[in-house]
Amino acid sequence: MIGIGLVGAGFRSGLATAAEVPGESRVVAVADVDERAARRAVRERHPGAGVHTDHRALLGRSDVDAVLVITPDNTHADLACDALEAGKAVFVEKPLATTVEDCDRVLRTAEKAGSRLYVGHNMRHMPVVRTMREIVERGDIGAVQSVWVRHFVGNGGDFYFKDWHAERRCTTSLLLQKAAHDIDVVHWLAGAYTERVSAFGALRVYGDGHRREPGAPKPPDWLAPERHWPPRSQRDLNPVIDVEDLSLVNLQLGGGVLAAYQQCHFTPDYWRNYTVIGDAGRLENFGDGSGAVVKVWNRRRSGYAPDADAEHVLPPSTEVHAGADRPLMAEFLRFVRDGGRTDTSPVAARMSVAAGVQATASLRAGGKPHDVPPLDPQLVAYFERGQRPL
Repeated sequence: MIGIGLVGAGFRSGLATAAEVPGESRVVAVADVDERAARRAVRERHPGAGVHTDHRALLGRSDVDAVLVITPDNTHADLACDALEAGKAVFVEKPLATTVEDCDRVLRTAEKAGSRLYVGHNMRHMPVVRTMREIVERGDIGAVQSVWVRHFVGNGGDFYFKDWHAERRCTTSLLLQKAAHDIDVVHWLAGAYTERVSAFGALRVYGDGHRREPGAPKPPDWLAPERHWPPRSQRDLNPVIDVEDLSLVNLQLGGGVLAAYQQCHFTPDYWRNYTVIGDAGRLENFGDGSGAVVKVWNRRRSGYAPDADAEHVLPPSTEVHAGADRPLMAEFLRFVRDGGRTDTSPVAARMSVAAGVQATASLRAGGKPHDVPPLDPQLVAYFERGQRPL
């Protein structure tokens, strides 16, 4: 039985339920600085688990084998390092951290402590991403030359501008917070990491919206997308908003692959659109959840042809993230028990953050290109070995 400690009982903490498998794993302790939130999580989802307001008390428990860090982004590095140094296997929700330096600190701590580190890039388990990855790996579109991503964040005003996400001190930027997923997928599909970026962005809509008073809690109806439309009708936004709600990034990857990423937080729809162009065709997804379709074109056309040469229809799903959370947690639990390679990668997680951080720096410098700092080759080798010492 794997005993799990949950650090963070906020909105995303429901992910811990996917880590509970009868007879194999269960949440034995929950820690949150808000004791009421921790007790609510125990009462509603993890009966019998211990409650703590200090994560160090949770780390000191002998029945905790693995720790889930599901807290605001700027707390990930310190909490992960504490858990790794305590000898626990650690799951860190993405992004790994909000600075390149903190990412590298977590990776170095994992190597030094010999504790297992896993980063929750659940999109690597989303059916639409895995389908695109399979198409690319089969060579259906030839060698990848370019990847274009459009991210329509329809609930941006609800999810990201009513709490800590809206503050640079907590996220660095929403470009990093949200694009950490997409840049990781771009890297996975292209088989290369970003080396250089140039970006533009602005706070176009939510900068002059109605804000609640400092210290005031979010109202009960803070998440009501059907009523909070159009975007400028949003009320009770976070008291501090100093991140962008619109951004555009160009990326140069290793091997010469070029990519583009666009993110908008005030669209009427909420989904991601990927176009991957190879030297023998292209693919594109229409929808990214239940019933989505990935189309592949290989033959020459004189115009748009909705009848693709191949169509891959995703299975129906009513689960969040199209059911990606359960295989994500299943992989983590297997990793806790047996170690070895995983589809997610701490190195890839670091590289997606590094690209997002440098894109943010470029954006705030008027588009000036920024180089992405490489990772210490020793750390790369350690994680490529499945976190096994020489």
